[in-house]
Amino acid sequence: MANGRRGEIDAELDGRRYTLCLTLGALAELESGLGADDLVALAERFEARRLSARDLLRIIACGLRGGGCAVSDADVAAMKVTGGLAAYVKIAADLLAATFADAEPQRDAPANPPSPQDANR
Repeated sequence: MANGRRGEIDAELDGRRYTLCLTLGALAELESGLGADDLVALAERFEARRLSARDLLRIIACGLRGGGCAVSDADVAAMKVTGGLAAYVKIAADLLAATFADAEPQRDAPANPPSPQDANR
């Protein structure tokens, strides 16, 4: 099961559930594969919301590898997703959002929890 705080998402490909994560290594692979000079350039490219099928393939493949699945880009290219192109776009968008978005604060957590020495006062 995916841990959103670690930037993980769950997705179903070829009828099997996977956990995807853009680890630092996966992000470096994306930078190289997409010709981005750094993480800012990579984020700006994604914010432009103009992704090719090749971009979607690379994002999903890097996410799968970052999640611990040993697959090649060719393996991912052959995988099917229920929902067609829109489902591939959603997987990539969810993965990018989990990676680049700020973490949401916990609902029940106080804004500024007390330090341990203040907790007993």
